[in-house]
Amino acid sequence: MRVKSNWFRGGRARTPQELAGAVAFIVWRIAQNALKNMRQAGFDIAVGPQYFQFFSEFLIFLVQLGDRIAYRHLDEGERIAFTTELANRVGENLADNWHELLGGEFAAHKAAFIARLNLRSGDYANFPYEKGVENFSFMRQLGEFLQQTLDERDRIWVTDQIIAAEAPEAVETLERAMSGLLELEPRRRSARTSAGGD
Repeated sequence: MRVKSNWFRGGRARTPQELAGAVAFIVWRIAQNALKNMRQAGFDIAVGPQYFQFFSEFLIFLVQLGDRIAYRHLDEGERIAFTTELANRVGENLADNWHELLGGEFAAHKAAFIARLNLRSGDYANFPYEKGVENFSFMRQLGEFLQQTLDERDRIWVTDQIIAAEAPEAVETLERAMSGLLELEPRRRSARTSAGGD
């Protein structure tokens, strides 16, 4: 999956809040792509509460992943500011969509997401995550949480699908995106900006 992962104007330091705003948008796109792939693979994820429960778990996984990546590159204060802003932005996006499509109170939906995120943080903390290695236990935890959102016939297969396809793609996409946003590698010049002439 491709996502835009460079600032329009590079070369200046971004605040943790600016970084979190961009990552929140990318996290949302990654989760949407994963849900679409799961449905195409034959998983029955009904539009309605089940859809949002599944989506919430995938978003929480991505917020945890974003926090792990930030840990490598930001100091402690910046990381806390980044992760707090990321969680709030993602929670607000989810609550807004849930409220608009299914009703209920925006504030209650956001509070439920943040409470679940805080609960899951303790679970994910039990598993290491390192760039460039196969983080099976970290990804398996996502699969186990997603089992709770699915009907019985799909539960047996979801962890295999997550470990084999959806989580590795999500990890690769978010790692690449945050590397670009943190400007860890030189920017590639596009053909439009690198061409000579007046």
